[in-house]
Amino acid sequence: MGKMRILMVLTYYYPHWTGLTAFAQRIAEGLVKRGNQVTVLTAQYQPYLERDEVHEGVRIVRLPSILRLSRGQVMPGFLAALRRLLREHDVVQVHTPMLEPAIVGYCAHRAGRKMLMTHHGDLVMPRGWFNRLVQHGVGFMLERGAASADVISMYTEDYAQHSDFLRPYLDKLTYIFPPVTFPIASSEEADAWRQELGLEGRRLVGFAGRFVEEKGFDYLFQAMPAVIEAVPDVQFLFAGETNVVYESFWERCQPLLEPVRDRVTMLGLLTEPRDMARFYAMSDLFVLPSRTDCLASVQVESMFNGTPVVATNIPGARQVVLRSGMGRLVEPRDPDSLAEGIIEVLQHPQRYAKDHDEIVERFSPERAIDEYEALFRRMIG
Repeated sequence: MGKMRILMVLTYYYPHWTGLTAFAQRIAEGLVKRGNQVTVLTAQYQPYLERDEVHEGVRIVRLPSILRLSRGQVMPGFLAALRRLLREHDVVQVHTPMLEPAIVGYCAHRAGRKMLMTHHGDLVMPRGWFNRLVQHGVGFMLERGAASADVISMYTEDYAQHSDFLRPYLDKLTYIFPPVTFPIASSEEADAWRQELGLEGRRLVGFAGRFVEEKGFDYLFQAMPAVIEAVPDVQFLFAGETNVVYESFWERCQPLLEPVRDRVTMLGLLTEPRDMARFYAMSDLFVLPSRTDCLASVQVESMFNGTPVVATNIPGARQVVLRSGMGRLVEPRDPDSLAEGIIEVLQHPQRYAKDHDEIVERFSPERAIDEYEALFRRMIG
C-alpha cells in the first residue's frame, strides 16, 4: 500500500507532556515507522522551541503565539500555514479540545481533503465568570468543528453516550482505544528511589497530573485522614506541576492539604517516562479521583508497572479498571468512598494483581495504530 501524507493539528506537541500530547505523539511516530509521512502543526508555546524540526521522523511545524487564552494559544499565522500544508497532505487529523477545529474543517474541505476529529474529552473549565465565558465560546467553536468533521474518533462509547457535546454526532463516531507504550521499571529501581526518599517500609499511594479542578485532588486530600487512621504507615506521592497558570486550584486546596501535609511527598513534574515508570513501580497503589476524565492513560501506565488503580466510577475513566480488573471503582466526588477504596486495595493487594502480559496485550498500542492507519486509508479513499 502506498505512503499516506497525514497532517496533524493540535495546540501542544513534543516536548509538552500531557495525556493528549502523548497520544498524538505515539500515533504520529507509529505511523511514520510504517512508512507514512506525518507533519504536526502546533503552537510554539515556548520561545526556545524550533519553528521547524524533525523528531523521531515526524516533522513539527510550530507557530508563534501572541496570546494564551486559558489552555489555548492564539497563533496569527495559523490560517496561512494550515492552507499551505493541506495542499501537501492527503488527510488531516485535528486533536480536540482546541480553538481551531472549525477552521481546520472548512479549509480541509476547500482543499478537497477530509478531516478526522479526534476528541480527547469535553472542555471542562474551573469556576469563575471568565472561565464560563471561555467555555461557552470555545464550546461553540468545537461544535462547529464536530459538525464539519467527516469522522470523529473517541476512546470509548461509554464516554460518548454520556457526553452532551458528542451525543448529536454519534453517527460520525468511531471508537479506538488510546495507544499506550511505556517503560517498565525494575523492582531494584523502585526500591532505590524509595530508599532515596526515606520511605522504606511505608505503603505508598501515588497520584499524578496537572493540578486542576477536574482531577479531583481536593477529594483525595479530604479522604487522607481516614486512610491514615486505617493504614498508619501510608504515604502519598504526587508527581506533577502545581503551578498551572490558567487555574488557582492549588491555592484553593491549601486548607485541605495543611492537616496532612507531612503525609504528602511532592516529587514535582516528571518529564522523563523512565522516571514516571519508577514512580508507578514504587507505589503500592495509584489513585485517580477525577470529577471528569475521558480515559487517563496514567491508569494503564501504572498497571504496566504492576500497580493497581483506584478510580472514580465516571464515564470513560472507569473503562480501564472494568476491562482489566486491576483495581477498584469508587463513587465520584465522595471522599468517604474514595478512602474506602484506597484502604481496601492497600489491605488486600493480591485481589487486584493481574498478569503483566495480559494487561499489555489488552491495551496494545499496535492495535490502535492499526485502526488509525486503516481509518486514514478509508478516508483518503
